[in-house]
Amino acid sequence: MTRIAGRFSRIEPRRAASTYVRGLLADLDRKNCWNLAEHAGLAGPQKLQRLLRTARWDADKVRDDVRAFVVDRLGPGGVLIADETGFVKKGTASAGVQRQYSGTAGRIENCQIGVFLAYATPAGRALLDRRLYLPEHTWLADPGRCRRAGIPDEVGFATKPALATTMVLAALEAGVPARWMTGDEVYGQDPRLRATLEERRMGYVLAIAGNRRIRLDGVQVSAAEVTARVADRHWHRYRAGQGAKGPRWYAWAWARIDEDQPDGFRWLLIRRNLTTGELAFYRCYAPDRQPLMALVKIAGVRWAVEESFQAAKGQTGLDHYQVRGWTAWHRHVTLAMLALALLAAIAAAQPSDTHDRIQLTLPEIRRLLAALTLTTTHTITDILRWSDWRRRHQATARHCHYQRRSQP
Repeated sequence: MTRIAGRFSRIEPRRAASTYVRGLLADLDRKNCWNLAEHAGLAGPQKLQRLLRTARWDADKVRDDVRAFVVDRLGPGGVLIADETGFVKKGTASAGVQRQYSGTAGRIENCQIGVFLAYATPAGRALLDRRLYLPEHTWLADPGRCRRAGIPDEVGFATKPALATTMVLAALEAGVPARWMTGDEVYGQDPRLRATLEERRMGYVLAIAGNRRIRLDGVQVSAAEVTARVADRHWHRYRAGQGAKGPRWYAWAWARIDEDQPDGFRWLLIRRNLTTGELAFYRCYAPDRQPLMALVKIAGVRWAVEESFQAAKGQTGLDHYQVRGWTAWHRHVTLAMLALALLAAIAAAQPSDTHDRIQLTLPEIRRLLAALTLTTTHTITDILRWSDWRRRHQATARHCHYQRRSQP
């Protein structure tokens, strides 16, 4: 909190931000403003709601501090990973919400989509940056709706790969020591993202669909058609990182891609599941020659962003917010990323020579923090006062809701 203290011009929002982050790390089922305020012993949630909605502080500058903190604690030589995650919502007032596919839910849901950039090193992984995806036709084509959600006038439409490109460039300009980037098919299919990375001479291993066409030996073929040309002796069995149930072993093959650009090396990387035979394809680039194992390693790192989403939602309340506005969304998500960065930094500082027990996981670190430093004792009066406050507030909300529904 000392690292970000200078981003607040007044002591009140600075203290509220500290209270908010401590609550995100506490042992609470739901980490919204009501529960965080009750945990902190505040008289009501107004201070924390004001922190997210109207207090004067710049969430992007705090994001910059989070990014610097992550790189400082996790070390250099990391991989940047772009991915999106869904936040299921009700109603139509939340910024960017609409019925759209959410990988989190595995189906089309009424949700918001956030595009994130993660940073992974052998020491750990954490989230560096975030952007809220705004659908073009249902939101940006309706200035009144955008104005009601607090979306700035200068915000224009950007695809998910374009948002990822912006975050990668910002990370590189900030000095993030990463030489590789990876992502799923959403980002692998975008030629502008690939061109930007190649212009910066940054290697990438980006997933693509099997029907994507590439040029091999001067002929345009689909990625799936290349698989039929791979002889059995050209498949290599490599481990793509450590999974929850042990090492993830796959068969891998690769082929050099013909491209118009003379500089750098480009490959098609093919992954085959040893049990099911399911195939996955990656488009790869590096400014210098790389062994197959190096590309396999980068492809396996992509799962780190899924683990970061799981930790952020399960441990620091990334998806527990009850805000609707553009500013409040970015502020909550940034503070949740800060809490996750703290857990990742503590995990990275552990000694690695423990043989009779596993290392401290992020959930265990958070539980220890909650039990040892974040525990608050509430009197019976405090508990009853908050129960009374909640019921009075809910009665007012119900009365207003009924009154609004009864109007023609």
